[in-house]
Amino acid sequence: MGLGLRRPRTRTAAVPAPRQAKPGTGDAAGAAETVLRLAVLLQAGVAPARAWSHLADAGDQRAALIVKAVAGGMPLADAIADGGASGIRSSDGRRRPGLGRALRRPPALDESDAWPDVAAAWRVATTVGAPLAESLRGLAVALRDAQEAADDVRIALAEPAGTARLMGWLPLVAVGLGAVLGFDTFGMLLGQPLGVVCLIAGAALIIGAQAWSRLLVRRAGADAGVPGLEAELLAIALSGGVSIDRATAIVRKAGMTGAGGEDVLALSRSAGVPAVELLRASAAHARHRARVEGRLRAARLSSRLLLPLGVCTLPAFLLLGVAPMLLSVMSTMPLSL
Repeated sequence: MGLGLRRPRTRTAAVPAPRQAKPGTGDAAGAAETVLRLAVLLQAGVAPARAWSHLADAGDQRAALIVKAVAGGMPLADAIADGGASGIRSSDGRRRPGLGRALRRPPALDESDAWPDVAAAWRVATTVGAPLAESLRGLAVALRDAQEAADDVRIALAEPAGTARLMGWLPLVAVGLGAVLGFDTFGMLLGQPLGVVCLIAGAALIIGAQAWSRLLVRRAGADAGVPGLEAELLAIALSGGVSIDRATAIVRKAGMTGAGGEDVLALSRSAGVPAVELLRASAAHARHRARVEGRLRAARLSSRLLLPLGVCTLPAFLLLGVAPMLLSVMSTMPLSL
């Protein structure tokens, strides 16, 4: 089916205007908005290719990139997988450089990370003939839940991470405070052998504290990916009427290689009940569990950040702030036998 770039003058179902993020600057919630709008169009009877064109004409920049990538010869599922950001193939099959290459960012769950999941759901639904609009609605809910969980973790981490950064400046503040109080702090640190040792050791402790704190904050952050995604894809595959074995094979071919959903499928087989609702409930529970675990990690971070503070930051404060003051005082005191 060809992908037209012009919208015919026909009326389509009203689609709520979302908060549209610029390509490469949005989070997974931006992808969820686009997918939800696409599902509304599909449910109204718009063909999939035409629905993408409508979104592009309506100002959805990510959809515009996908439309351009398909117009350049890239298969629709592949264009969805990278959000149209990895380049456009010319008519001879060669890849043109760089459209949207600057869109990629390293965070755990940004908009670019969400599009491979959308493409996987699209491939599964089109392969088994599952209702595409309903499948995309479920995926949009999963993406939004995952982004809300990541936002909860980021908000919970903001205070302890900010406190750790503030405390990291404490040794340097101590150096300036000693100079303001009239002590020869800089002279001791730069001109005396013992002061140079204190300077080197204090600087090493500051660097170690910063690296340690960053590591703790990074480990407490949200996990990459959408929790329960494989169970969602299995539910999409089974809603198309295929067998469990066939659904599992299709989901794995789409790129999901984990073991998610296998226990639910075993329960479905043993109980003789449909697995679709069980899988969707399992996916929702996985997202809820990921949110709770993320909040717990953030709560534990406050106490764990006391380790670099006590082991590195406070000794650095003594070496760079207190020790030069003592050396300065001792250097002015006359020695008497």
